[in-house]
Amino acid sequence: MFRTGPRNLITDVAGLRVGNSADPKLKSGVTVVLCDEPAVAGVQILGGAPGTRETDLLEPHNSIASIHAVVLSGGSAFGLDAASGVQAALRENGIGFEVGGFRVPIVPAAILFDLRNGGDKDWGRYPPYRDLGYEAAQAATSDFALGTIGAGTGALTSGLKGGLGSASTMLGSGVTIGALAAVNPTGSVTVGRSQYFWAAPFEIGDEFGGRGYPSPMPDDAKQILLKYRDKRVGQAAGEGGNTTIAVIATDAVLTKAAAKRLAMAAHDGFVRAIWPTHTPADGDLVFALATGKSGIELSADNAIDLYAAAGATMARAISRGVYAATPAEKDLFPVWSSRLR
Repeated sequence: MFRTGPRNLITDVAGLRVGNSADPKLKSGVTVVLCDEPAVAGVQILGGAPGTRETDLLEPHNSIASIHAVVLSGGSAFGLDAASGVQAALRENGIGFEVGGFRVPIVPAAILFDLRNGGDKDWGRYPPYRDLGYEAAQAATSDFALGTIGAGTGALTSGLKGGLGSASTMLGSGVTIGALAAVNPTGSVTVGRSQYFWAAPFEIGDEFGGRGYPSPMPDDAKQILLKYRDKRVGQAAGEGGNTTIAVIATDAVLTKAAAKRLAMAAHDGFVRAIWPTHTPADGDLVFALATGKSGIELSADNAIDLYAAAGATMARAISRGVYAATPAEKDLFPVWSSRLR
């Protein structure tokens, strides 16, 4: 039986903090996961339109084994600047690998497309994401809000606002696993236009409404796209640029190759929570972090439990991000709670 950690957030994994920063007028923002000590890391990219920084170094055959932070940002390719702001904040605190007398923080990043979401993107010569990244790093803490915040500020799904979601699971082995997701997919997280989440079988308690599955299934359950059209964008908002970007983390002791396997397993949560997912228009990506703080090296059976929990925890985090979204001025799509009226 799975149970949540005390916060039901990725920060239930010892050694991690999360910071958020956003500009409501821009309808975009940045989320950073800071590692108190360098964490073993991996990545798996399954979407057809990714936007990334420093992901090649995470492959198991490359030499850097651990990193200092991970950045999730809005802003499409402009948002990759956010990692520079996080690097600056870490460097000011003397954090980074020493190379020839210099401190170099290692900060992989991924972005989602939130340019056409009703926000004012007339930012002048330089985009604001470097400053937003710096602010997010300065704000990092163990407790944080979900929904319309950080990288989820301007996120959209098929027919609803997206958002920033998180969840955690405590396993019988003594290991904790946590997930964090900025949810902005081409697909839908709900069954058709209903209030029911695709991830319902994995829900713990009523963390995203406790509504289960509809019976019978609605006629539009298998409809691929449910985006509302809006004359201000001409086409469905987000069409041609979407993405769910996420982090899966554990306090277990993992090798770099095992961290990549954890990222791969967490993509199962995308499949359970979003229909459709991993499309050519999505840049779907999962970073994996292993802090090793539990000191536990997993047996073969416990490793299977960990990888199973990775998918379930990610599905819950995705759903919680949409569930917690709140309305804002100039929104193109409604929030999930509007379907209860």
